[in-house]
Amino acid sequence: MEALDPLLHQPLRTQLAAFLAGAGEASFSELKRSLDVSDGNLESHLKKLIAADYVSLQRSEGPGRAQTRYSMTPTGLAALQRYIQALHKLLPIGAEGLAGAGHLAGNTGS
Repeated sequence: MEALDPLLHQPLRTQLAAFLAGAGEASFSELKRSLDVSDGNLESHLKKLIAADYVSLQRSEGPGRAQTRYSMTPTGLAALQRYIQALHKLLPIGAEGLAGAGHLAGNTGS
């Protein structure tokens, strides 16, 4: 069985990666607002994803305040894809979807 990526298997980091993969890029403020997390919590998880080269940041200077934009790296996108594939292998999702997996919820059909 393929192991789940421990870095992405943390719920907020999964959400961060999925959000950035869909959005392309986002500012710290956009991430904070969309994911409804505190500054410290978001910063902590972003640092871990950046250290693993899953997320990159780009600082832009301009009039007013500097802005930092975050985006998934090719390494991060590949890791997210592998993570999703590993989840698919673990979950009984097929043509019938989760409806056929009632045994997981304790439904025996009797």
